Amino acid sequence: MEAFLISAGLVSIAEIGDKTMLLAIVLAAAWRRPLPIILGILAATLANHAFAAGAGTVLGHFMHGEWVRWVVGIAFLGFAVWALIPDKFDEVPDVTEKTFAGVFWTTTAAFFVIEMGDKTQVATAMLAAQFQNILLVVAGSTLGMMIVNVPAVLLGEAAAKRLPLKWIRMAAAAGFAATGLWVLLAG
Repeated sequence: MEAFLISAGLVSIAEIGDKTMLLAIVLAAAWRRPLPIILGILAATLANHAFAAGAGTVLGHFMHGEWVRWVVGIAFLGFAVWALIPDKFDEVPDVTEKTFAGVFWTTTAAFFVIEMGDKTQVATAMLAAQFQNILLVVAGSTLGMMIVNVPAVLLGEAAAKRLPLKWIRMAAAAGFAATGLWVLLAG
């Protein structure tokens, strides 16, 4: 359960204010079709984070002992710094296709692409390298993404304007730093 809970907690905190959360808000405001947007986010996150966790697990198999600890620990300290940098999202989605399938597939494709190389994807890979449990890491990181993005879709832009993103970014940075230090010190 440790892999699941840590993955869910870190990813949910890191996702607040992230560009994918902003994408969820933009899509919700443009289409006002929450179900296909939420299902598209879920599908994209499962695919993206399964890929990331697989890569992280492979990385963990090639790097043994102290190397894994140092790479993962330093990566999480890097995520702490990265989490302090605000994300910006400037693109507006095409609103011409509003069918359930159109909204679902557009959301799925947009989320999959925008999540590539994102801190939550890289964190998922590092968590998988650390815990060597793809299923629990993907389940936890996907839950973390959904914890943040479902309310973003349902509450839309109004709620996002009221969140103290600066403090949330600082909390995410603290969580990543604590995890990095824990990995480095506790091994």
